[in-house]
Amino acid sequence: MPTLTKVYSFIEAVFEKKMDFSADSFKLMLSNTAPSLSNTQKSDITEISAGNGYSAGGISLTITSSSQSNGLWTWIVADASLTASGGSIGPWRYAVLYNDTSTNDLLVGWLDYGYSVTIASTQTVDFNFDGTSGLLYAS
Repeated sequence: MPTLTKVYSFIEAVFEKKMDFSADSFKLMLSNTAPSLSNTQKSDITEISAGNGYSAGGISLTITSSSQSNGLWTWIVADASLTASGGSIGPWRYAVLYNDTSTNDLLVGWLDYGYSVTIASTQTVDFNFDGTSGLLYAS
């Protein structure tokens, strides 16, 4: 699983209480255009076309826990998957994490898969997140 690259504005949004990682809704939006560290909201990202199993706005994530132990906070989300049907999905290279609850859909960051991916019809791509270290952590 690629490492999450956080956008510059993420920490500011957290400290200004614009994101609640225990209650807000978060999504992964697919793009084949490289995000920038200076991007701040969903509208800054070029999303792939919806269709064939991919919905505009991306894949909803399910938060399984957020906790702190000995000064290390972890945010655990359930694995997610995407299945193409009726045609292919993509190509895409970046899975962009954003807060779907916040005003302007504020960005958290992105995962870079290193190459463009196309999901052929009937194929599934799994997004496997670390159930121990979490998708996001801070100390």
